[in-house]
Amino acid sequence: MSLKAIAKALDLSVTTVSRALNGYGDVAQDTRQRVEAEAERLGYRPNTLARRLKMGKIDAVGLVFPFNNYTLSNSTLMEMIGCISNELVRHEIDLLLVADDAPHHAFTRLIASKRVDALIVAHTLDNDPRLHELQRLNFPFLALGRSQLVKDYAWFDFDNRAGSQMAVDYLVALGHRKIAYLGENNQQSFISQRRQGYLDGLASHQLPQRDDYLCSITPSRRAGYLTTQALLALADPPTAIITDCNGHGEGAAMALRDADKLGPGGVFSGGV
Repeated sequence: MSLKAIAKALDLSVTTVSRALNGYGDVAQDTRQRVEAEAERLGYRPNTLARRLKMGKIDAVGLVFPFNNYTLSNSTLMEMIGCISNELVRHEIDLLLVADDAPHHAFTRLIASKRVDALIVAHTLDNDPRLHELQRLNFPFLALGRSQLVKDYAWFDFDNRAGSQMAVDYLVALGHRKIAYLGENNQQSFISQRRQGYLDGLASHQLPQRDDYLCSITPSRRAGYLTTQALLALADPPTAIITDCNGHGEGAAMALRDADKLGPGGVFSGGV
């Protein structure tokens, strides 16, 4: 089915039909609706490649993220990617996953070959070279997380710092004064924000910052388990533990269970 068939059925020019289907603003609303209805009735599907070439748009967005076992098991990130993909599909926009191989920046090949219209950059760093490079190239992007950039940019993030501080506030309200923290040991911005929120919470309640309670470890269940065991073995162990990822939380809960410290009268464990 072609544009000519739609144009003939509606007694319109092929140019008008084409502009109506491509969303040009110089086509009257009633004409656009007639064209769209006829295209639907006839089962018309545009030539995607030809349309993209004509409009100068790729209708594809790239998602740049670190490809490793942790990110693939990060349920929050996977849920977010699913929501992004579903919304893009509604607008007939493809989502391309780009394994991050910094410092070579795999996404620059997509930009140079004009394969994407924009990029979404996940797991941003405190000072992210990927975002600096995208600003240098003047290429549109959305950052999932905040970074230290001179120019303004579009970002989406949770208030990680406030979340950790609220966790400390909650535990203090329950009577805890010895609160440990299990955090990841890399430079992603949300990690440093959550760690700072924990420290802010301690300071706001005039609680001492103890180096043996502040743990930076790999993001895994095993690391959470072993570190919790080490905390419980201290001469002055914590009565509560805050964790910053699912793996740490699961490992901590398993260690507390094995030590018979899970539940009422035991050590409180919660995540942010």
